[in-house]
Amino acid sequence: MIRSMVRCAQVRGRSHYSSVAATAAANKSASGRLDEFRTLETNADRHGSSTLGRFYTIPADARKQIFTYGGLPKSYERQIKTFNECCLMVRRPAVEIIEHLRVTDFSRPINRFVLYGEDGAGKSLTLAHLLHYGYQQQYVLVHVPWLPNWLKRPKETANANSVEGALDLPLDGAAWLVHFKNQNGALLERLGLTVSRDYVWTKRETTPAGAPLMALVEHGISRAKFSCDAIAGLVHELKQHSTAGRARTMVVIDGYNALFHPHTRIQTENKVRLTPDRITLVQPFREITRNDWTNGVCVLAVDRLALTEDRMASTLPLYLLYREGFEHLDPFVPIRVDGYDETEFHSCIQYYLDRKWIQTTEPGFDLELKALSCQNPYQLMQLCASL
Repeated sequence: MIRSMVRCAQVRGRSHYSSVAATAAANKSASGRLDEFRTLETNADRHGSSTLGRFYTIPADARKQIFTYGGLPKSYERQIKTFNECCLMVRRPAVEIIEHLRVTDFSRPINRFVLYGEDGAGKSLTLAHLLHYGYQQQYVLVHVPWLPNWLKRPKETANANSVEGALDLPLDGAAWLVHFKNQNGALLERLGLTVSRDYVWTKRETTPAGAPLMALVEHGISRAKFSCDAIAGLVHELKQHSTAGRARTMVVIDGYNALFHPHTRIQTENKVRLTPDRITLVQPFREITRNDWTNGVCVLAVDRLALTEDRMASTLPLYLLYREGFEHLDPFVPIRVDGYDETEFHSCIQYYLDRKWIQTTEPGFDLELKALSCQNPYQLMQLCASL
């Protein structure tokens, strides 16, 4: 029925995409000509209105450093492997935040940006674009690829070393420190940041004041028992170094609203579900999103899939963050991530044709895909997989 409706619509009105296949073929045959859906500008700081709706390529070395341990959706990772390249579309939400950062006074308390929107609209890939921007601009990246994983399915739990009645997630903490080291190890070595006080772990184990900041990270990795405490110390030190002007920090957290859900899926021995404030691993990431430090930025995404299966009526930040989370972040800058507009949909179809993600076409296929996907990026990707 949808197919017949789409064909009737095509007869009544001429589609913007009716020449998609012909255009893709022409671009391929034109020697040395750049496809119109691509841009050669790989410097994210130069992305603006002229590059909107176009794909740019993230170099393999940058992708390995930023996204080895997370940051790209698994479905997108599979697509990258299939296409043999890592391309992101330049979209308005990311460009809007980049333009804000260009004119930000970093001597003032940090700005908090909150991405929100429908499932599959592209919030995680917008964060990926901003991570690449931060990497290129020499920010220290504090990145949590999907925070709800810690509160839904932790690898291991243990009684907290420093907070009575709370739980540590030692293996998850150590894994995050490996991710942090992979993203920032080279930059921290160049910056020469040190710890400001002694960190006493046991009678024989101490990280003394003046030791390299990476010593704190290495200890948390090698001694997973202390990984959550090491992360708390690391976040405290980064806030101090940023405020002192010795580094600039970008905090990027996906699924941030899970921090303010009434309960987690972690249970005590008495089968009582814990609240997020009793999980020591997540508390430093709550603290670093306060605006009590300078020379940094926080970009957070709220999502209905983040521990909110019983709270799906809206995608708005106030609804997903509850009153506590909203007041914790207030004031913040909300950035809505919508589905593809006309130009973005056109570019995506051309890209899929070029990569042979769409191989079987017939007149009006683009209109039908537009109707079936409602121009939702994830839905479009799934629909095109079988063509």
